[in-house]
Amino acid sequence: MPGAKVVPIEITYGAAISACEKGDGRWQLALSLLSTMPGMKAAPGKINYSAAISACEIGSQWQLVLAAPGLMPEARVGPDLITGSAAIRSCEKGGQWQLASNFLSLLPETRVVPGQITCIAAISACEKGGQWQLALNLLSLMPGAVVVPNEITYSAAISACSKGSRWKLALNPLSLMPEAKVVLIEITYGAAISACEKGGGQWQLALSLLSTMPGMQATPGKINYSAAFSACEIGSQWQLAPTALGLMPEARVGLDLVTCCAAFRACEKGAASCGLHRTF
Repeated sequence: MPGAKVVPIEITYGAAISACEKGDGRWQLALSLLSTMPGMKAAPGKINYSAAISACEIGSQWQLVLAAPGLMPEARVGPDLITGSAAIRSCEKGGQWQLASNFLSLLPETRVVPGQITCIAAISACEKGGQWQLALNLLSLMPGAVVVPNEITYSAAISACSKGSRWKLALNPLSLMPEAKVVLIEITYGAAISACEKGGGQWQLALSLLSTMPGMQATPGKINYSAAFSACEIGSQWQLAPTALGLMPEARVGLDLVTCCAAFRACEKGAASCGLHRTF
C-alpha cells in the first residue's frame, strides 16, 4: 500500500490483525501491526484492539491480553464486551482465576455489561482453580447482571464444588436448574455424580442421579457411569458395580477401558469375585 501511495487506515489494519488472529493466533504479528498504527497516523480502535487481544488469547499469552486493555484508555479507546470477554477467557486458559474474577468485577465500572460467554469463562476459571465459593457467588450474581445462567455455567459451578470436595453444595445448583428452566445435560450430571464420588463415596446419591437421567431426557454416558462406579468403589459397594455395568449395553452405552477399570476396582476393593467376566 505505501508503494502504491495508499494510506493504511483503521479498517485496513483491522483486517490484517484479524488475519493474524485467525492464523492460529499469530500474536507477535498482531501486536506488531497494532504498535505501528500511530506511526502511520492510523488511530487504533476497538476493532484493532479486539483482534489483537483475541490473537493473544488464542496464543495463550494471557499476560499480554491483560496488558492490552490497560493501554486502551491511553489511546482513548474504551474496553467493550469483546475485549473484556477475550481477556477473561485468556485468564481462564492460563488458570488465572483471581485475575478473571477481578477483571469481571471491573467491567461494570467501564459501563460494559458482562455477557453469558464472559461469565462462563470466569466461572470456568474458578472451576479450574477449585474456587467453589467464588464460582457459586458468580453464578448467583448472573441474574442481577441481566445474564441468564445456562447449562454450561451451572455445570462449571457444580464442577468447582466437586473439585473442592463440597458435594452437598454441588447439588444445590443442580436442584435450581429445572426451576430456572435450564435443561440438565450429560455434563451437568457428570459433574454432580463426580461430586458425590469425591464426597467420600456418596454412592446412593450417585446412583440416584444416574437413575433419574433418562426421566430428565439426559442420556447417561460413559463419564456418568464411571463416576458412579468410583462412588461405589469408595463406598465399598462392590456388589452394585457389576449390576450397573450390565445395564450399560441396554442404555446403548459402549463399554470402554475407563468404565470397566472403575467397575473392576470396586470389586477388587470388596475383595470378592463377583462374576464380572460374564458381563462381557
